[in-house]
Amino acid sequence: MLMVVAVAAMALATTATYVITTNLRENMSERVIVEDLWFNNSTGNINVYLRNIGKVAIHVSGVYINHTSQSFNSPFNLEMGAHDWLNVSYNWVSGSLYYVDIVTNRGTHVEGYYKTP
Repeated sequence: MLMVVAVAAMALATTATYVITTNLRENMSERVIVEDLWFNNSTGNINVYLRNIGKVAIHVSGVYINHTSQSFNSPFNLEMGAHDWLNVSYNWVSGSLYYVDIVTNRGTHVEGYYKTP
């Protein structure tokens, strides 16, 4: 009986270790950068050019401007090595400073301050 309990405990510990390290490896392998950001005069929106430089695909789960959630072209996914424009619906004002924060579903933040023309 004791042998069965010991084997079951080791199986549970092995499974837990695998799940924890897999999740940690994926979070640490996620890298995304903002290559360019445009305040689009014709649409009044903000266009962000993102590049995935990590080892896993990324999925953008939220975009925040000045700490307020904004709508964007969702779903927005980038495979490894991919790059594309993320279009954010936002009526910006010329000559203003904005804090832009892009969040992935794994919790990675790409953020910065950008001044409008």
